[in-house]
Amino acid sequence: MRASRHSTGQRAGSEHREIKNARRRAILLSNMLESVAAFVAVSAVVICTPGQDTALTIRNTLAGGRRSGIATAGGVALGQAIWTIAASLGVVALLSASEPAFRALKLAGAAYLVYLGAQSLYAALRRHGHGHEVRRGAPIAPARALRQGIISNLGNPKMAVFFASLLPQFAPGGAASFTGLLAFGLLFCSLTLGWLTLYAFAVARVRPLLAGPAQRVLDALTGVVLVVFGARLAAEQR
Repeated sequence: MRASRHSTGQRAGSEHREIKNARRRAILLSNMLESVAAFVAVSAVVICTPGQDTALTIRNTLAGGRRSGIATAGGVALGQAIWTIAASLGVVALLSASEPAFRALKLAGAAYLVYLGAQSLYAALRRHGHGHEVRRGAPIAPARALRQGIISNLGNPKMAVFFASLLPQFAPGGAASFTGLLAFGLLFCSLTLGWLTLYAFAVARVRPLLAGPAQRVLDALTGVVLVVFGARLAAEQR
């Protein structure tokens, strides 16, 4: 009789623990989904706001076509992935703590943007038309566009600070583990890749319609935008 009661009590205790564990898992899942939804919303605002990555994607799509635009988007996403890993490992904290290193990287990134912008301005000046013939500069190959996307993003230490400050805020329960930070960072990279790829497709659709003065204006405009972004990056404080 006692054995039967003891067995019944054990089963009841086991069922109670299973119910508590199920509730705990449901709460954790709910918190995780809320964190992901909030992170996607914040990321969408940041990613959809035009910046140097958008300008570079448009520039390279106009110069090299859809493949070069997509390659640029991939380069930007790879640069962000590197910053994500650095932020998850705590390397970004070391960069932020070193003012000379932070400033040197920022100035190098700014100079690179100005250089790319100057190339576009030069291309605009070189173009000239005779009837329907338009002299075009050398197209940007996808491999080169990929490299430009990576360098441009890695040359912006503000991205490092952004990842280091943003990612821990969305870690479920404040558990800023390497896996959690990495997962959110790679999600951000994927969203960036998707958005910039859409830009590349859209620009590539209208690219064949551009010729003569219109092409020169777009070259000049993207060049000026990149130079402005470079100057702003150099002048920005932390």
